[in-house]
Amino acid sequence: MNSYRPSPFANIPPVTKNLLIINVIFFIATLLFQRGNESPLIEWLGVYYPASPKFKIWQIITYMFMHGGFFHIMFNMFALFSFGPSLEYLMGSKRFFNFYLLTGIGALVLQMVVQGVELYQIAGTFSVELSSFQSNNPDDYRTIGGIYLYPMVGASGAICGLLAAFGLLFPNIELMLIFLPIPIKAKYFIPFYLLAELSMGVYKIPGDSIAHFAHLGGAIFGFILVKAWGLKRPGGYV
Repeated sequence: MNSYRPSPFANIPPVTKNLLIINVIFFIATLLFQRGNESPLIEWLGVYYPASPKFKIWQIITYMFMHGGFFHIMFNMFALFSFGPSLEYLMGSKRFFNFYLLTGIGALVLQMVVQGVELYQIAGTFSVELSSFQSNNPDDYRTIGGIYLYPMVGASGAICGLLAAFGLLFPNIELMLIFLPIPIKAKYFIPFYLLAELSMGVYKIPGDSIAHFAHLGGAIFGFILVKAWGLKRPGGYV
């Protein structure tokens, strides 16, 4: 009797597979170096606002491979596992890798623009000295402290780029979602999801630390790249 069972990674194309592995390795390393509720890897590899003294140029790339908790990485890797292979087979591995990185950078660009606007609205400038900043509004200190002192982490921006591309290239594929146990076509779910992100970014819920505009930035850059690269729906998909 043949007991051979193929690896669950056997049919995953190489870039998607390696992105999954790298993200998991970084997450395990984050846990191993964690001290209490903080990890030096998050501070070193997460990305800060460019005017922050904690900003380093490599963070533009490394932040995509860091995650703030189990559910954060679980949902992102589930989405990468679900959408990555189809897009990698369609684009080719090299272009797919470039697409992933560029949408992750695009996510960061929009998030930093939004933070810069918030900073300008408070201080009249895009850069402040925290030690000398003064305001009569406690919310101003919380906003500026959040911009300067807390890094952004996660693959969510790049994942939203994949979602946008999938919605354009495979619009009628029915998705089965963890939190919605009924099939829904990609062309309906993905625009709804992005509109929800826009709403949550504009109308902030107290305590919400999610970078919703980064998600939108990834999706916007994903849309632009699909159009700029002239990517077409594969035969048989309408």
